[in-house]
Amino acid sequence: MPRAGVEPCVFVFFGATGDLMQRKLLPALAQLVRDRLLPAECHVLGVGRDEGLAVDRFRATAMRSLAGAGCKVTAKMARWCATHLHYEGLGDGSAAQYILLASRIAQLEATHGLPGNRVLYLALPPTAFPLTIEGLAAAGLHRARGWTRLVIEKPFGRDLASARKLNALVHRYFAEDQVYRIDHYLGKESVQNLLAFRFGNALFESAWNRDHIHSVEISVAEDLGIEQRARYYEDAGALRDMVQNHLTQLLCLTAMEVPAAFEADSIRFEKVKVLRSVAPIRDDAIVFGQYEAGRVRRKALKGYRQEQGVDAQSRIETFVAVRLEIDNWRWQGVPFILRTGKRLARRVTEITIHFRSVPVSLFRSLDGRAADHNVLVITLQPDEGFDLSFEVKSPGDRFALQTQHMDFRYAEAFGAPLAAGYETLLRDVVQGDLTLFVHADEAEASWSLYAPLLGRRPKVHPYVAGSRGPLAADHLLRT
Repeated sequence: MPRAGVEPCVFVFFGATGDLMQRKLLPALAQLVRDRLLPAECHVLGVGRDEGLAVDRFRATAMRSLAGAGCKVTAKMARWCATHLHYEGLGDGSAAQYILLASRIAQLEATHGLPGNRVLYLALPPTAFPLTIEGLAAAGLHRARGWTRLVIEKPFGRDLASARKLNALVHRYFAEDQVYRIDHYLGKESVQNLLAFRFGNALFESAWNRDHIHSVEISVAEDLGIEQRARYYEDAGALRDMVQNHLTQLLCLTAMEVPAAFEADSIRFEKVKVLRSVAPIRDDAIVFGQYEAGRVRRKALKGYRQEQGVDAQSRIETFVAVRLEIDNWRWQGVPFILRTGKRLARRVTEITIHFRSVPVSLFRSLDGRAADHNVLVITLQPDEGFDLSFEVKSPGDRFALQTQHMDFRYAEAFGAPLAAGYETLLRDVVQGDLTLFVHADEAEASWSLYAPLLGRRPKVHPYVAGSRGPLAADHLLRT
């Protein structure tokens, strides 16, 4: 059942005919409805440019999207789509169109006896954020009888100046506690369990510092290319698309101090402290790469420059590896390596903690080798779980060491698959819980960290599609 005190609302999704809505947001809503985690009275109004799109066609497309996402489309779900899913065309997005939209929302609320609570979700290209926010304000949609919450997809700006400008515009009409800057990685159960793992287990938290940890690697590897996103990717690149948001959020959760309480302000405060403690990034501490043609399992793969819509001379990076140093008491001298790339050997998101070796190799004289250092691998996707390597004596008379592993898998322990990020975050928006969302000063602190890199473009190293990325990145852990 929905949490006590959670009130019904209208979800207004801008960009309702787009890819994000169809592939992620609609399936997430359907899952919440099926599991009765939203009030039954909630309604969904999709907003798109197409004024001629009939609501029946919009609902039929939604049903196909749900089936394509693996959702079981039952008769009950079909009835929900027919009665709770609506559509409004925004046309050219003029002030008059936004006023008509405001009237439509008010009509929905009156017809269904809703209290006037609204979630305004911008599932739009970043370039459309400013005009949409201005249009909402001109029509008075930033105010309502109940509460109003604005959800903004990443990327939030494309550099520090644009992030500050967008924050200023948002704050002109919305208070900070109304704004939900969404990074779907933070909604993943495995990412939230990183906090439980760190702060719920004294064994690990007591060793979570420079005295015991040698280095940390945070990797988000993708086996796919850019797919149909050439227009966006040619303007963004991997640094803006992945490092500034997803990987930096994982950095903050891995490196932050224990928050005073498990609530939004305390967690945000500790994350911002991490960002402000990162030393300026040296030129030799970052490696850019771009995938070239390759072959995986006998399938030929195009290089980035051969992808449709990409400039044949493009120098946009599809791979980034960067070494960060955190200048504080906990992490001084411990390198954090952030790595991400397209068309890599496998799809995986993981955090690897390399613990320091034992100070004296007690067993080298017995078996000829030193004990390996302990390694903790936190896998966030796929096959979510933890792996810890440790040394044991091999059976037999001769004293020899062997590395063994202890592992934990969420699927084995709990049976049901973990919820995707959007289900958790949509529920949190309705509940008014800002814990897993990005605050204004956090967004700006992250852009401040990478701003110098955006002004200078290092050499872009080629790597073969289906490989581990450019060899030049391997030196970052050794330096």
